[in-house]
Parts: sequence; C-alpha cells; structure tokens
Amino acid sequence: MKTQQCTMASVVQFTLFELLLKLFLILALVNKGSAGITSTFTRSLWQSFDIPLDHKVFAIPNGYNTPQQVHITQGDYDGKAVIISWVTADKPGPSKVQYGTSEKKYDFSEDGTVTNYTFYNYKSGYIHHCLLDGLEYETKYYYKIGVGDSSREFWFQTPPKIDADSPFIFGIIGDLGQTYNSLSTLEHYMQSRGQTVLFVGDLSYADRYQYNDVGIRWDSWGRFIERSAAYQPWIWSAGNHEIEYMPDVGEVLPFKSYIHRFSTPYLACKSNNPLWYAIRRASAHIIVLSSYSPHVKYTPQWQWLRDELKRVDRKKTPWLIILMHVPIYNSNQAHFMEGESMRAVFERWFVHYGVDFIFAGHVHAYERSYRISNIRYNVSSGDRYPVPDKSAPVYVTVGDGGNQEGLAGRFWDPQPEYSAFREASYGHSTLEIKNRTHAFLHWHRNDDGQKVPADSVIFLNRHWASNLQRRRLKKNCLKARG
Repeated sequence: MKTQQCTMASVVQFTLFELLLKLFLILALVNKGSAGITSTFTRSLWQSFDIPLDHKVFAIPNGYNTPQQVHITQGDYDGKAVIISWVTADKPGPSKVQYGTSEKKYDFSEDGTVTNYTFYNYKSGYIHHCLLDGLEYETKYYYKIGVGDSSREFWFQTPPKIDADSPFIFGIIGDLGQTYNSLSTLEHYMQSRGQTVLFVGDLSYADRYQYNDVGIRWDSWGRFIERSAAYQPWIWSAGNHEIEYMPDVGEVLPFKSYIHRFSTPYLACKSNNPLWYAIRRASAHIIVLSSYSPHVKYTPQWQWLRDELKRVDRKKTPWLIILMHVPIYNSNQAHFMEGESMRAVFERWFVHYGVDFIFAGHVHAYERSYRISNIRYNVSSGDRYPVPDKSAPVYVTVGDGGNQEGLAGRFWDPQPEYSAFREASYGHSTLEIKNRTHAFLHWHRNDDGQKVPADSVIFLNRHWASNLQRRRLKKNCLKARG
C-alpha cells in the first residue's frame, strides 16, 4: 500500500513538473517573440451580402415621427455626460430628452439641436443630438425621447469614477457593415458583458451603394445598431468608408454623412475637429485618431496629439489606449503597410509615452502583435526591421466585424516575428480591465453562430507593475536592514 502511495505521489509530482516545464517553454518562446501563431481554423463562409431592407433588424418603429436610429456616446472628457442622438423622419419635432434615475419617472430634461443634410438627391431625416451632463458616476439613468404615443424609452449606465483601480470592460468592433455576419458579431458582443464599444472605423458601408441608396443604407445601419448603441456608449472613429468622396454625383465634402450623424465630444478635449478627440473612462485614457486626415508635423491633428499625450496621468488612468482605422503593423496582404505614414510620424511618441494598446480595423481579419517598434531606422542608418521593445504598444487589428467585402484571408508567409496571433474569421474583441496592474484581452470568433474565444492574453500594466515591483524590493530591503 505504501509503495502504491509513493508511486502515485511520484506520478503526480512528475506530471506537475512536466506541466510546469511546458509552461516555462511556452513563456520563453513568447518572450523571444518567435511563437507567432497563424490559426488554421477554417470556417464555412456565410454569404457576404447585406441583409435585405425588409428584414426585421431594420424595422422602422411604429408611430408617426417616432424616434429611430437611437445611439449614445460619451459627452465629456471624464464620463459624467452622454450625447444622445436620434432621427425623426417626418418633421423635426422636439429635440428634448427627459431622464431620471427611476423608470418612468423623469425628473430632468435637456434640449438638444437638430440638423439634416442632403446627399445627391437623398434628404436625410431630422438628426437630433442632445447633451446630458452633470451625471453621477455608477448610476443607471432612464431616458425618454419623442412625444405622446410616438415616444420611446431607453436606459444607460454611467461608468465608475476616474480611478486607477476602476474595473471596466470595453468591446472592440470594426468594419461592421450590415450583413448576416455583422448581425452575428453584434449579437455575440451583446452577450459579452461589454460596457462600452470602441469602434475602429468603417461603419455602415453605405458608400458601396449609389445615389439615394447611400443615405438609405445609413438609415438602415442606424436602426441595426440601436439594439446596443441606445443603451451604452459607442466611441466612434472614422474609416475610409466614411469619406464618401463622390465627385461624379457632386459630393465632394469628405465625411459628410458621418459627421452629421455621429457626434463626438471633441470640444471637451480641446480638439478642433470631431475626427480626433480623447476621453477618460474608468481607468483608461482613450485617444481617437483619424487615419484619413492630415497628420504630418505641424498639422492640427499632430499638434493636438502632442498636447493630449502630455495630459495623460497614469496615476488616475494607468491604461492608455489609441484607436485608429488603418493598422500600423499588419502581416496581411490586404492593406499591407498602408499605415506607414502615421507610423513614421507618431510611433516614437507611442513608445515614449508607453501606450498600452493600439486598436485598428481596415484589414478584415484579426491580428495581435508582440510589443515591437521600428524607431531606430532613419533612412540612412539603424535597424531596418521592427525589434522587440518593452516600451512599445501591443497592436491589435479587429477589422473582422462582418461587412459585405468579406474576409482578408491571405497572410504573408512566413509569419513576421512581430506577429503573435492572426486569423481570418469574423468576430469582436473585449478588453477587460481588472485594476491598475492587470487587463485581459480576448478575441471572440463568430464560429458559425457560436461565440468562441480564440485568443486570450493577460497583460500587466507596465507603469504600475514596475512601480509595485520597485516598492516590494524597497520594502524587502528595509526589512532586511531591520
């Protein structure tokens, strides 16, 4: 009996040792940056065409002049305000929002603004934007828009106060469109416990249509996302499909539909353009950049970003996140190196200020990088290739929302050393911030109707993790002296 017990103990010890050894080898490979994974998962392709306009996901709410296309975004710098936007089709009607902290009881009200625009022969509905400010943190608010039988009611939850240890879950979605794959992505995200969407550009893909259908497909997309966007903020960034430069039909003002429909809190962060701005939410400082606006030295976006990075306070917001549409690092043959102009101008700042994550879209696949940089090359000398850099961000491409253009399945082979994981499937990501030291990044694959986590990584916050380590060493030294 004793022999059997000894044998069992030996087996358990050996198995534990074997597991620890395997874990050590995996971590060693990851630290060297040579364990890049190209997923071999093959999904049965759903048809990449837009859902018909008579589908229920685009249903127009009943009633005369009933508010539709309802969505909210953060309305200030620190998360104590929201901008509520909606459209009325028949006439302007009131731009008033009634709201309060109890259902069906609205103690407060605010008046907003109304606008509309034309695109070719299409005339938009009346687009309302209303700012609710002075809100309390961590509070559920109910709000009502419209009048009489045509009114509608929704709710939202404000974030926790700005604090280094405030937990929060962000969803990251890009290149969504309005296909059945898009619907799968949206439904899966709504099951993820995400509290705010960081949207990395290319919204409706309405620009793939012609003439009046451009505006019609913006309207359908607004109704499509309402199931989520009316109840939690979506933080917007613009992509190439928002440019809509169509001189053949007389439309030459870039971002016309996007800017009219989607409000951003750019004035609250001293930006002079709604396409680039910043917010603070819970323990994160989030900066939105515009890939398709001038960003070379001395341009307004360059000057604003220079000043905004200096405002980051890691004692209050330890997690620094940047959103853009075009990825800076990407090993897919689609849109390869299109982000070079922005990399050449901003990458040195990203490394200097210790940006944690840069989320992008554009490429219709998922990819996560190691921490690498290419700031040592100056055309005539220095390293010509990206090298491991602990101060650099992790670059994450999430352009796999589900649009009608389909997936980008052709990756460069062999996989570059800077690429940690890549797969061409539809899905979304979540960033779950636990506290000032830890965050979990997940990518969820839409595996033919099932939400499947395909990539999960735990990240340490470099600013606070290193500070904690130094404090522990100092504490241990003092104990040893005592």
